Amino acid sequence: MAIGFRIEARDAGTAARAGTVTTENGSFPTPAFMPVGTSAAVKGVWPVQLREMGYACVLSNTYHLYLRPGHERVRGLGGLHRFMGWDGSILTDSGGFQVFSLSALRKVTDEAVTFRSHIDGSLHALSPELAVSAQEALGSDIRMVLDECVEYPAGRREVEEAVRRTTLWARRSLDAGRRAEGGLFGIVQGGMFPDLRKRSADEIGSMEFPGYAIGGVSVGEGKDLLRETVSFTAPLLPEGKPRYLMGVGTPADILFAVSRGVDMFDCVLPTRNARNGMLFTSAGPLVVKQARFADDPLPPDEKCECPTCRSFSRAYLRHLYLQKEILSPMLMTVHNLYYYARWMERIRQAIRVGNFGEFVKESLGSGND
Repeated sequence: MAIGFRIEARDAGTAARAGTVTTENGSFPTPAFMPVGTSAAVKGVWPVQLREMGYACVLSNTYHLYLRPGHERVRGLGGLHRFMGWDGSILTDSGGFQVFSLSALRKVTDEAVTFRSHIDGSLHALSPELAVSAQEALGSDIRMVLDECVEYPAGRREVEEAVRRTTLWARRSLDAGRRAEGGLFGIVQGGMFPDLRKRSADEIGSMEFPGYAIGGVSVGEGKDLLRETVSFTAPLLPEGKPRYLMGVGTPADILFAVSRGVDMFDCVLPTRNARNGMLFTSAGPLVVKQARFADDPLPPDEKCECPTCRSFSRAYLRHLYLQKEILSPMLMTVHNLYYYARWMERIRQAIRVGNFGEFVKESLGSGND
């Protein structure tokens, strides 16, 4: 089946909307946050734990799975869902961002991106067609076109060339798609140049994609430029299709983007920060390694009902972290992902009951920005 999207509620004072995305492997409510499982695993948690938290869609990365264990191997083992034991929806990134971050190891032409593996130095050529066929082999539900992402502060000429190439590759990606049950999202580029953002949105939006993404942000431009770019770009995307903001994920940035009409998010922040000893809480960030928590018997967040907060103290989490116990990132990842799941749930509820504006005002100053 193709990707379905239904808008079910709108906020009267902003562009925020709540709805449902439907894929071959189920549906998930929007606005949605997707935990990142780069190599077919969300670090520190079991799939069943993600389900229990309320997640129904996760993200994996084509670049990493293409290199190891290989997309054809995953296909032979029954596809990505069976391989990673996940029965919900899966979105796969094309791998474009990872390839373009290897600036010293790659060469870009209109035909493909030639790069050397960060694992063993082997030479590869990633084309729009290969990016699509690899994702088809993985069997993901939502797939991303190969685009050219440039880091800030790229000059106008470089960004303009990336917009041109992104459009070219988007057309080739559409032509390459074969599996009818999958959904291929287009990606808008344009750097921090409004006219190039509009050009990219017009060109990508004119193609029949079931969803559209804002790419090329959170690449060094800073919060003000990020939000300015999202504010400008989101309304340019087709109204009746899901809008996905790639790689942006502080709670405050998510809230801001939702108010501008964005529906889907992913970010490594909750899992990466957990591994580094930082917890998102209702009172702001909590860094457990700090000495002031050595004798603290309180849970990380007294308002949280996650398994970690129900059972363990700040003192214990600090002890685990300093001892480098495997349990440390596991417990803290569970908390952070639970926090994000509840955050998105509260956002959706606020939109549906008509008090999103009040929710935004109450949420400002939480410290998790």
